Amino acid sequence: MKSILIRPLITEKMSAISEKHPNKFGFIVSIDANKIEIAKAIKEKFNVDAVSVNTIRYKGKERTQFTRKGRFTGRTAKFKKAIVTLKEGQTIDIFGQA
Repeated sequence: MKSILIRPLITEKMSAISEKHPNKFGFIVSIDANKIEIAKAIKEKFNVDAVSVNTIRYKGKERTQFTRKGRFTGRTAKFKKAIVTLKEGQTIDIFGQA
C-alpha cells in the first residue's frame, strides 16, 4: 500500500492560516492521491473527521548549475499539498507534544 500522507506542512503561511482557522491543517501528500483517499488517511492516522480537502499540485522547477565542466540542468521534485479542514472542535497534534 502506498503512503498517502508524506509529512505535515509546517511553514509561516500555514501557521498564519492555522491561527485564523484553528481547524485547518496542511500536509504534503502523494502526487497520485485524490481527496477521498486523503480524507480516509487523515481519519485512519489521527482519528478525526475531515469536512473538506483542498489540494494544490506544484510542478518541479528547472534549475541550472554552472561548474567548471559546463552547465548542468535539472528539475526539483514535483509535489502536492493538501489543506484539510476538520470538524469544529477537532484538532491534530502535529508536533507530538505530551
